[in-house]
Amino acid sequence: MSIETMTAEEVAEGKLNEAGDVKEILASGEDVGLRVWRDEEPGADKELHTNSYETVGYVLKGKAELHLNDKVIELTEGNSYLVPKEAEHTYKIIETFTAVEATSPPAHLQ
Repeated sequence: MSIETMTAEEVAEGKLNEAGDVKEILASGEDVGLRVWRDEEPGADKELHTNSYETVGYVLKGKAELHLNDKVIELTEGNSYLVPKEAEHTYKIIETFTAVEATSPPAHLQ
């Protein structure tokens, strides 16, 4: 199920976007969205990319590296992080990883 075909009630209830997807949309408004990346496993490196939204996150468990511009930032339980709009970045999951993120504007509406 794509986010475009989900009702507001389904988004508010945190329904998964796709079967088996580790990302859940928890809540969404016009200006901010809240999502959780749950139990993302280490695997292939993700592509370096930019987004048209700002992201703030908080790590609930696990370990990852945030490659942001020319910096590598270690993310572990209890860390928070910021990815500015249009900043070149990628994540490398080191240990099974769960984080809550807020995006503005909502990432799933971009």
